[in-house]
Amino acid sequence: MEQNNFHRDFQLNGISFSSVSELQRHAKSISETTHQFLKEWFSKDDFIIVKTSGSTGVPKPIELKKSFIINSARATGKYFRLPQKTTALSCLPIAYIAGKMMLVRAIILGWHLDIILPDSDPLKGIEKTYDFAAMVPLQVENSIDKIAKIKKLIVGGGVVSTKLQENLQQLSTAVFATYGMTETITHIAVKKLNNLQEVVSSISSSQNKASVQKSFYKTLPDVTIYKDVRNCLVIEAPKVSDEIIYTNDVVQLVSDTQFIWLGRFDNVINSGGIKLHPEKIEEKLSKIIKNRFFVAGIPDEKLGERLVLCIEGDAQKNMFNRLKNFKLLSNFELPKEVYFVDEFLETATKKIQRKKTLDLIKLQ
Repeated sequence: MEQNNFHRDFQLNGISFSSVSELQRHAKSISETTHQFLKEWFSKDDFIIVKTSGSTGVPKPIELKKSFIINSARATGKYFRLPQKTTALSCLPIAYIAGKMMLVRAIILGWHLDIILPDSDPLKGIEKTYDFAAMVPLQVENSIDKIAKIKKLIVGGGVVSTKLQENLQQLSTAVFATYGMTETITHIAVKKLNNLQEVVSSISSSQNKASVQKSFYKTLPDVTIYKDVRNCLVIEAPKVSDEIIYTNDVVQLVSDTQFIWLGRFDNVINSGGIKLHPEKIEEKLSKIIKNRFFVAGIPDEKLGERLVLCIEGDAQKNMFNRLKNFKLLSNFELPKEVYFVDEFLETATKKIQRKKTLDLIKLQ
Protein backbone atom coordinates (compact mmCIF):
# COMPACT_ATOMS: atom_id res chain seq x y z
CA MET A 1 0.00 0.00 0.00
CA GLU A 2 1.19 3.51 -0.87
CA GLN A 3 0.52 4.84 2.62
CA ASN A 4 2.98 2.30 4.07
CA ASN A 5 5.93 4.03 2.45
CA PHE A 6 7.17 7.49 1.52
CA HIS A 7 8.54 9.19 -1.60
CA ARG A 8 12.28 8.81 -2.07
CA ASP A 9 12.73 12.61 -2.30
CA PHE A 10 10.86 13.29 0.95
CA GLN A 11 12.71 15.24 3.61
CA LEU A 12 11.53 16.42 7.02
CA ASN A 13 13.29 19.38 8.63
CA GLY A 14 16.25 18.88 6.28
CA ILE A 15 16.67 15.15 6.96
CA SER A 16 16.20 12.23 4.56
CA PHE A 17 15.21 8.80 5.84
CA SER A 18 16.00 5.22 4.88
CA SER A 19 13.00 3.62 6.60
CA VAL A 20 9.61 4.35 8.14
CA SER A 21 10.91 3.47 11.61
CA GLU A 22 13.73 6.01 11.23
CA LEU A 23 11.20 8.67 10.20
CA GLN A 24 8.98 7.85 13.17
CA ARG A 25 11.88 8.12 15.60
CA HIS A 26 12.75 11.54 14.23
CA ALA A 27 9.10 12.64 14.46
CA LYS A 28 9.27 12.18 18.24
CA SER A 29 11.83 14.97 18.41
CA ILE A 30 9.35 17.31 16.69
CA SER A 31 6.27 16.54 18.78
CA GLU A 32 4.36 13.62 20.21
CA THR A 33 1.38 14.61 18.03
CA THR A 34 3.49 14.31 14.88
CA HIS A 35 4.84 10.95 16.02
CA GLN A 36 1.37 9.59 16.81
CA PHE A 37 -0.03 10.71 13.48
CA LEU A 38 2.79 9.05 11.51
CA LYS A 39 2.30 5.91 13.56
CA GLU A 40 -1.37 5.94 12.54
CA TRP A 41 -0.58 6.81 8.92
CA PHE A 42 1.89 3.95 8.45
CA SER A 43 -0.33 1.42 10.24
CA LYS A 44 -2.16 -1.38 8.41
CA ASP A 45 -5.53 0.36 8.80
CA ASP A 46 -6.96 1.80 5.61
CA PHE A 47 -8.31 4.88 7.43
CA ILE A 48 -7.31 7.46 10.03
CA ILE A 49 -9.37 9.20 12.72
CA VAL A 50 -9.50 12.99 12.46
CA LYS A 51 -11.21 15.58 14.65
CA THR A 52 -13.32 18.34 13.14
CA SER A 53 -12.30 21.88 14.07
CA GLY A 54 -15.25 22.62 16.35
CA SER A 55 -15.89 26.11 14.96
CA THR A 56 -19.62 25.43 14.51
CA GLY A 57 -20.12 22.86 17.25
CA VAL A 58 -18.42 20.30 19.45
CA PRO A 59 -15.33 18.76 17.73
CA LYS A 60 -16.14 15.23 16.63
CA PRO A 61 -13.96 12.36 15.40
CA ILE A 62 -14.54 11.08 11.85
CA GLU A 63 -12.93 8.35 9.74
CA LEU A 64 -11.11 9.29 6.54
CA LYS A 65 -9.89 6.71 4.05
CA LYS A 66 -6.16 6.87 3.41
CA SER A 67 -6.76 6.36 -0.32
CA PHE A 68 -8.95 9.48 -0.34
CA ILE A 69 -6.29 11.43 1.58
CA ILE A 70 -3.70 10.44 -1.03
CA ASN A 71 -6.07 11.55 -3.80
CA SER A 72 -6.43 14.92 -2.10
CA ALA A 73 -2.65 15.31 -1.73
CA ARG A 74 -2.11 14.53 -5.41
CA ALA A 75 -4.87 16.94 -6.46
CA THR A 76 -3.21 19.78 -4.53
CA GLY A 77 0.20 19.01 -6.02
CA LYS A 78 -1.22 18.96 -9.54
CA TYR A 79 -3.42 22.04 -9.18
CA PHE A 80 -0.67 24.25 -7.74
CA ARG A 81 2.11 22.62 -9.81
CA LEU A 82 4.16 21.47 -6.83
CA PRO A 83 6.44 18.59 -7.91
CA GLN A 84 8.93 16.52 -5.92
CA LYS A 85 11.52 18.51 -3.96
CA THR A 86 9.05 21.37 -3.44
CA THR A 87 10.11 23.24 -0.30
CA ALA A 88 7.16 23.62 2.06
CA LEU A 89 6.51 25.05 5.52
CA SER A 90 4.01 23.52 7.95
CA CYS A 91 2.89 25.94 10.67
CA LEU A 92 -0.60 24.57 11.46
CA PRO A 93 -1.49 22.11 14.26
CA ILE A 94 -0.83 18.49 13.26
CA ALA A 95 -3.79 17.52 15.44
CA TYR A 96 -6.18 18.79 12.77
CA ILE A 97 -6.68 17.96 9.11
CA ALA A 98 -4.90 21.01 7.62
CA GLY A 99 -1.69 20.22 9.52
CA LYS A 100 -1.94 16.51 8.78
CA MET A 101 -2.39 17.17 5.05
CA MET A 102 0.81 19.23 4.81
CA LEU A 103 2.72 16.24 6.14
CA VAL A 104 0.91 13.73 3.92
CA ARG A 105 1.47 15.85 0.81
CA ALA A 106 5.18 15.95 1.58
CA ILE A 107 5.35 12.18 2.18
CA ILE A 108 3.40 11.26 -0.96
CA LEU A 109 4.76 13.91 -3.35
CA GLY A 110 8.37 13.96 -2.17
CA TRP A 111 8.51 17.47 -0.76
CA HIS A 112 11.15 18.96 1.52
CA LEU A 113 8.99 19.92 4.50
CA ASP A 114 9.90 21.97 7.54
CA ILE A 115 7.54 21.67 10.52
CA ILE A 116 7.49 24.43 13.12
CA LEU A 117 5.30 24.81 16.19
CA PRO A 118 2.01 26.60 15.41
CA ASP A 119 2.32 30.31 16.13
CA SER A 120 0.27 33.42 15.31
CA ASP A 121 3.43 34.89 13.72
CA PRO A 122 4.87 31.82 11.98
CA LEU A 123 7.53 33.54 9.86
CA LYS A 124 9.12 35.24 12.85
CA GLY A 125 12.80 34.33 12.74
CA ILE A 126 12.46 32.35 9.48
CA GLU A 127 15.29 33.07 7.06
CA LYS A 128 14.55 30.48 4.37
CA THR A 129 12.21 30.90 1.43
CA TYR A 130 9.59 28.28 0.57
CA ASP A 131 7.67 27.21 -2.49
CA PHE A 132 4.48 26.50 -0.56
CA ALA A 133 2.76 26.98 2.80
CA ALA A 134 -0.70 27.02 4.37
CA MET A 135 -1.90 29.52 7.00
CA VAL A 136 -5.01 30.84 8.70
CA PRO A 137 -5.91 34.55 8.14
CA LEU A 138 -4.51 35.68 11.52
CA GLN A 139 -1.11 34.19 10.64
CA VAL A 140 -1.15 35.96 7.27
CA GLU A 141 -2.01 39.30 8.88
CA ASN A 142 0.88 38.98 11.32
CA SER A 143 3.30 37.92 8.58
CA ILE A 144 2.34 40.41 5.87
CA ASP A 145 5.80 42.03 5.77
CA LYS A 146 7.46 38.61 5.45
CA ILE A 147 5.02 36.76 3.16
CA ALA A 148 7.40 37.21 0.20
CA LYS A 149 9.36 34.30 1.71
CA ILE A 150 6.52 32.07 0.43
CA LYS A 151 6.01 31.68 -3.33
CA LYS A 152 2.54 30.10 -3.14
CA LEU A 153 0.32 30.40 -0.09
CA ILE A 154 -3.09 28.90 0.65
CA VAL A 155 -5.27 30.49 3.32
CA GLY A 156 -8.08 28.60 5.06
CA GLY A 157 -9.88 28.23 8.35
CA GLY A 158 -11.55 31.64 8.28
CA VAL A 159 -12.69 34.59 6.20
CA VAL A 160 -10.03 36.79 4.59
CA SER A 161 -11.05 40.39 5.31
CA THR A 162 -11.23 43.03 2.59
CA LYS A 163 -8.42 44.93 4.31
CA LEU A 164 -6.15 41.88 4.35
CA GLN A 165 -6.86 41.17 0.69
CA GLU A 166 -5.98 44.77 -0.16
CA ASN A 167 -2.66 44.34 1.65
CA LEU A 168 -1.90 41.25 -0.45
CA GLN A 169 -2.30 42.94 -3.82
CA GLN A 170 1.24 44.28 -4.20
CA LEU A 171 2.98 41.10 -3.05
CA SER A 172 4.85 38.70 -5.32
CA THR A 173 3.44 35.70 -3.42
CA ALA A 174 0.54 33.98 -5.17
CA VAL A 175 -2.14 33.80 -2.46
CA PHE A 176 -5.25 31.63 -2.63
CA ALA A 177 -8.26 31.27 -0.33
CA THR A 178 -9.43 27.68 0.00
CA TYR A 179 -12.87 26.23 0.59
CA GLY A 180 -13.25 22.90 2.30
CA MET A 181 -13.73 21.06 5.56
CA THR A 182 -12.50 18.00 7.39
CA GLU A 183 -15.09 15.85 5.59
CA THR A 184 -13.69 16.88 2.18
CA ILE A 185 -10.08 16.37 3.35
CA THR A 186 -9.32 20.12 3.21
CA HIS A 187 -10.02 22.11 0.05
CA ILE A 188 -12.22 21.17 -2.88
CA ALA A 189 -12.27 24.73 -4.29
CA VAL A 190 -9.78 27.58 -4.55
CA LYS A 191 -10.07 31.36 -5.03
CA LYS A 192 -7.20 33.60 -6.07
CA LEU A 193 -6.77 36.57 -3.74
CA ASN A 194 -4.14 38.70 -5.49
CA ASN A 195 -2.69 39.33 -8.95
CA LEU A 196 -6.26 38.92 -10.15
CA GLN A 197 -5.48 39.77 -13.77
CA GLU A 198 -4.33 36.17 -14.05
CA VAL A 199 -7.89 34.90 -13.62
CA VAL A 200 -9.32 36.89 -16.54
CA SER A 201 -9.26 33.83 -18.80
CA SER A 202 -11.54 31.92 -16.42
CA ILE A 203 -14.20 34.63 -16.45
CA SER A 204 -16.54 35.30 -19.36
CA SER A 205 -15.20 37.98 -21.71
CA SER A 206 -18.70 39.47 -21.83
CA GLN A 207 -18.33 40.76 -18.27
CA ASN A 208 -17.07 44.27 -17.64
CA LYS A 209 -13.63 45.13 -16.31
CA ALA A 210 -14.83 45.74 -12.76
CA SER A 211 -16.07 42.18 -12.45
CA VAL A 212 -12.72 40.82 -13.60
CA GLN A 213 -11.31 41.98 -10.29
CA LYS A 214 -13.76 39.73 -8.46
CA SER A 215 -12.41 36.22 -8.09
CA PHE A 216 -14.69 33.25 -7.48
CA TYR A 217 -14.11 29.91 -5.81
CA LYS A 218 -13.35 27.39 -8.53
CA THR A 219 -13.66 23.67 -7.90
CA LEU A 220 -10.79 21.25 -8.30
CA PRO A 221 -11.15 18.49 -10.92
CA ASP A 222 -13.62 15.65 -10.22
CA VAL A 223 -15.78 17.84 -7.97
CA THR A 224 -19.46 18.51 -8.75
CA ILE A 225 -21.40 21.26 -6.99
CA TYR A 226 -25.04 22.40 -6.79
CA LYS A 227 -27.45 23.97 -4.27
CA ASP A 228 -30.14 22.50 -2.03
CA VAL A 229 -33.51 24.10 -1.19
CA ARG A 230 -31.81 26.31 1.44
CA ASN A 231 -29.40 27.67 -1.24
CA CYS A 232 -26.60 25.82 0.56
CA LEU A 233 -23.74 24.18 -1.29
CA VAL A 234 -23.90 20.45 -2.03
CA ILE A 235 -20.66 18.66 -2.93
CA GLU A 236 -20.08 15.44 -4.82
CA ALA A 237 -16.38 14.58 -4.74
CA PRO A 238 -16.02 10.81 -5.23
CA LYS A 239 -12.23 10.88 -5.03
CA VAL A 240 -12.27 12.20 -1.46
CA SER A 241 -15.66 11.14 -0.08
CA ASP A 242 -18.04 8.21 -0.50
CA GLU A 243 -21.00 10.38 0.46
CA ILE A 244 -22.65 13.47 -0.98
CA ILE A 245 -21.86 16.34 1.41
CA TYR A 246 -24.66 18.76 2.33
CA THR A 247 -23.08 21.88 3.76
CA ASN A 248 -24.53 24.80 5.74
CA ASP A 249 -22.75 27.30 3.46
CA VAL A 250 -25.06 29.60 1.53
CA VAL A 251 -23.65 30.23 -1.94
CA GLN A 252 -24.36 31.88 -5.26
CA LEU A 253 -23.47 29.67 -8.21
CA VAL A 254 -21.59 31.51 -10.96
CA SER A 255 -21.20 28.44 -13.17
CA ASP A 256 -21.03 24.64 -12.87
CA THR A 257 -17.55 25.00 -11.35
CA GLN A 258 -17.55 28.46 -9.72
CA PHE A 259 -19.36 29.93 -6.73
CA ILE A 260 -19.49 32.89 -4.35
CA TRP A 261 -19.62 32.08 -0.65
CA LEU A 262 -22.25 34.23 1.09
CA GLY A 263 -22.10 32.89 4.64
CA ARG A 264 -23.25 30.18 7.02
CA PHE A 265 -26.92 29.19 6.97
CA ASP A 266 -26.80 28.72 10.75
CA ASN A 267 -25.43 32.28 11.15
CA VAL A 268 -28.24 33.96 9.21
CA ILE A 269 -29.98 36.65 11.29
CA ASN A 270 -33.73 37.20 10.86
CA SER A 271 -34.28 40.76 12.04
CA GLY A 272 -37.82 42.02 11.58
CA GLY A 273 -38.31 39.64 8.65
CA ILE A 274 -35.11 40.76 6.92
CA LYS A 275 -32.52 38.00 6.49
CA LEU A 276 -29.00 39.25 7.11
CA HIS A 277 -25.78 37.36 6.30
CA PRO A 278 -23.22 38.34 8.98
CA GLU A 279 -20.27 37.48 6.76
CA LYS A 280 -21.32 39.95 4.05
CA ILE A 281 -21.80 42.72 6.63
CA GLU A 282 -18.39 41.88 8.12
CA GLU A 283 -16.82 42.17 4.68
CA LYS A 284 -18.03 45.77 4.52
CA LEU A 285 -17.11 46.60 8.11
CA SER A 286 -13.55 45.33 7.63
CA LYS A 287 -12.88 48.57 5.76
CA ILE A 288 -13.24 50.65 8.94
CA ILE A 289 -12.52 48.24 11.82
CA LYS A 290 -8.91 47.16 12.34
CA ASN A 291 -9.41 44.83 15.31
CA ARG A 292 -10.90 41.36 15.02
CA PHE A 293 -14.70 41.50 15.14
CA PHE A 294 -17.90 39.75 14.16
CA VAL A 295 -21.59 40.55 13.96
CA ALA A 296 -24.34 38.32 15.33
CA GLY A 297 -28.01 38.24 16.24
CA ILE A 298 -29.34 38.19 19.80
CA PRO A 299 -33.00 37.66 20.83
CA ASP A 300 -35.25 40.70 20.57
CA GLU A 301 -38.97 40.88 21.48
CA LYS A 302 -39.93 43.14 18.57
CA LEU A 303 -37.48 42.13 15.83
CA GLY A 304 -37.03 38.47 16.70
CA GLU A 305 -33.28 39.07 16.52
CA ARG A 306 -31.33 42.31 16.64
CA LEU A 307 -27.95 42.80 15.01
CA VAL A 308 -25.00 43.43 17.33
CA LEU A 309 -21.31 44.05 16.70
CA CYS A 310 -18.59 42.38 18.83
CA ILE A 311 -15.08 43.84 18.69
CA GLU A 312 -11.93 42.38 20.27
CA GLY A 313 -9.87 44.83 22.28
CA ASP A 314 -10.40 48.13 24.10
CA ALA A 315 -13.51 50.25 23.59
CA GLN A 316 -13.20 52.68 20.70
CA LYS A 317 -14.68 56.16 20.95
CA ASN A 318 -17.33 57.32 18.48
CA MET A 319 -17.81 53.81 17.07
CA PHE A 320 -21.55 54.37 16.66
CA ASN A 321 -20.97 57.62 14.77
CA ARG A 322 -18.48 55.89 12.48
CA LEU A 323 -21.02 53.16 11.75
CA LYS A 324 -23.85 55.60 11.09
CA ASN A 325 -21.69 57.59 8.67
CA PHE A 326 -20.43 54.48 6.88
CA LYS A 327 -22.31 54.62 3.59
CA LEU A 328 -21.72 50.99 2.59
CA LEU A 329 -24.11 49.82 5.32
CA SER A 330 -27.87 49.86 4.77
CA ASN A 331 -30.18 50.73 7.68
CA PHE A 332 -30.89 47.02 8.16
CA GLU A 333 -27.15 46.25 8.34
CA LEU A 334 -26.43 48.88 10.98
CA PRO A 335 -25.65 47.15 14.33
CA LYS A 336 -28.01 48.14 17.13
CA GLU A 337 -25.35 47.63 19.82
CA VAL A 338 -21.56 47.40 20.00
CA TYR A 339 -19.76 45.18 22.52
CA PHE A 340 -16.03 45.08 23.29
CA VAL A 341 -14.32 41.91 24.52
CA ASP A 342 -10.72 41.70 25.73
CA GLU A 343 -10.11 38.42 23.90
CA PHE A 344 -12.34 36.26 21.69
CA LEU A 345 -12.73 32.58 22.49
CA GLU A 346 -11.12 30.38 19.82
CA THR A 347 -10.88 26.80 18.68
CA ALA A 348 -7.49 25.05 18.65
CA THR A 349 -7.21 26.04 14.98
CA LYS A 350 -7.65 29.76 15.82
CA LYS A 351 -11.22 30.07 14.54
CA ILE A 352 -13.44 32.45 16.49
CA GLN A 353 -16.09 30.66 18.52
CA ARG A 354 -18.90 33.13 17.92
CA LYS A 355 -21.58 31.56 20.06
CA LYS A 356 -19.33 31.01 23.08
CA THR A 357 -17.91 34.55 22.78
CA LEU A 358 -21.45 35.91 22.53
CA ASP A 359 -22.44 33.93 25.65
CA LEU A 360 -19.45 35.50 27.40
CA ILE A 361 -20.71 38.95 26.47
CA LYS A 362 -24.16 38.21 27.86
CA LEU A 363 -22.56 37.46 31.23
CA GLN A 364 -20.86 40.84 31.41
